[in-house]
Amino acid sequence: VQLVESGGGLVQPGGSLRLSCAASGITFSRYVMSWYRQAPGKQRELVALITSGGNTNYADSVKGRFTISRDNVKNTVYLQMISLKPEDTAVYYCKADSSIRLYWGQGTQVTVSS
Repeated sequence: VQLVESGGGLVQPGGSLRLSCAASGITFSRYVMSWYRQAPGKQRELVALITSGGNTNYADSVKGRFTISRDNVKNTVYLQMISLKPEDTAVYYCKADSSIRLYWGQGTQVTVSS
């Protein structure tokens, strides 16, 4: 099983990024897919999740700015981020959860700074 995140980088405040997480080795459509983030010195926190049926949920801090989506043909989950703030700086992780098995990606760094 592999979850491979991509799309992170350095962006100025107010900018945008789109993260991708490509999954292999799992029946992707059966998994709840989530994005988490962890800033230095802080606990990992849930950013957004999307169920197998397409229902979504977001942390209050990102509502209206981030959008999670999934492509069950490409086995990929996305996180579109707009109006980025310095406090969004963190390592972003993808998680796949079937309630029986759980997998994490290796993370991708997002830095928001001028």
